[in-house]
Amino acid sequence: MGLERTIEHLKEFNAHERIILLDESLATVALAAQGLGVEPDRIAKSLGFRTNEGPILIVVSGEARIDNRKFKDQYHQKAKMLSAQETSEYLRMPIGGVCPFGLPEEIPVYLDISLKKYDTVFPSCGAINSAIEVTPEEIERFSRAQSWVDVTKEIK
Repeated sequence: MGLERTIEHLKEFNAHERIILLDESLATVALAAQGLGVEPDRIAKSLGFRTNEGPILIVVSGEARIDNRKFKDQYHQKAKMLSAQETSEYLRMPIGGVCPFGLPEEIPVYLDISLKKYDTVFPSCGAINSAIEVTPEEIERFSRAQSWVDVTKEIK
């Protein structure tokens, strides 16, 4: 479901053939890092949040965590993650496979600046065994992101 939409979406950018599909699960940062042979922080996590205006998606680096103060300053409300059921309903992708590509058009995407410290990052592609290597500029263009935000704190 999500993978097919992602493939169609990435065809617009001639990037669909770059999708990586593995036999094993990449559903967590640790599994994705191991499966792709990269450091965990280069995995781009897509996190769904409930806001007063509706659901949004924020993509952050693998080891970054949402900073509640920064989130509230940015969105003027507390950070409330979507439940598993809401994620499936609104984003139409499985937990562990959520990505910023091929989402329903009404879901705004924001990119956290934590992604900019790498030449390339690896977001999922709509299935738990999928990923794609993209530059920060590509993830911005491919996701049609609303903007770059600063809503994380890094824990190392």
